[in-house]
Amino acid sequence: MATSPDLIPVLVTVKFTPEMLAAFGEISSRLDIMVHPVNQIEDVPEDVWARAEILYTSHLVPEPAMAPALRWIQVHSAGVDHIIDQPIVQQENIHVTSASGIHVTSMAEYTFAMMLYFSRKIPTLLAHQATAHWPTGDEYDTFGAIELRGSTVGIVGYGSVGREIARLANAFGMKVLASKRDVLHPADTNSYTLPGTGDPQGEFFERLYPPEAVTTMVRDCDFVVVTVPLTDATRNMVDADVIGAMKKTAYLINVGRGGVVDEDALLDALRSKAIAGAALDVFETEPLPADDPLWKLPNLIISPHLSGVSNTYAERAGDLFIENLRRYVAHKDLLNEVNLGHGY
Repeated sequence: MATSPDLIPVLVTVKFTPEMLAAFGEISSRLDIMVHPVNQIEDVPEDVWARAEILYTSHLVPEPAMAPALRWIQVHSAGVDHIIDQPIVQQENIHVTSASGIHVTSMAEYTFAMMLYFSRKIPTLLAHQATAHWPTGDEYDTFGAIELRGSTVGIVGYGSVGREIARLANAFGMKVLASKRDVLHPADTNSYTLPGTGDPQGEFFERLYPPEAVTTMVRDCDFVVVTVPLTDATRNMVDADVIGAMKKTAYLINVGRGGVVDEDALLDALRSKAIAGAALDVFETEPLPADDPLWKLPNLIISPHLSGVSNTYAERAGDLFIENLRRYVAHKDLLNEVNLGHGY
């Protein structure tokens, strides 16, 4: 079927509510919303791929010859490492935008849940509950908390998630250190930000470090939180040297990508108690194999890549897409545009 030159065909391969799909179409009468929530490229008709100018996808991207009209890909996740090497993404005439910013409250709350889990000695409480034993005489030593107020958190990656963690840390009275690729520009521009969240102006950290100085930064931290995306530059960024520079009493929390942390080095540090503990939501291999030794560590909390999952995910993803559709129709800059050179 021929497409009117005035229409903009939009292919959505992710499941949204009928109300949200209707909202997409209400942006402009020029938008032709084509809905195909599928899991394989082949499940979308060839003529639909050929017509699509805009693609909303979680992981499906076509070969360039299949989608000659494609100009913009909106990804349903913050990370784009799973599609960034695809030929169509590398084309100069293709814009790629991420869902960065929609997860920030959930991921920041997860991070603080882990901080509080360790600082309030929840593992020790649960262990004693399992034995139906309440120690007397030394309960303050056994269960005494380390207050977050006055503690130092180091945030490896000051993007949307890192900024929301910093905002909450500021409310808790914590000292915030952070690392960022471009330390000369601390403000966040042209990114999707939920109202009242984050640190768009770059005001909540005490000091900003370049990635090359992360080892220096972590020496002063009681908690080190990893939020950076996985790129060639960040793979194994948190290596044996970085982990070795952490305090013996410090905790590592990774909500970024598994490949950013050297898991062998972390395993050694946790086994030898060179650091106090860790919480990992992401891993080099997912799902984490059942025979992986990380499962057996008593000072490690494992979760299945869910820190960004919440009951608001689809709604916020849809709201971001609506804003970007408005911008696309009006020929304005899109939010969360991916820099292929940086990998995010």
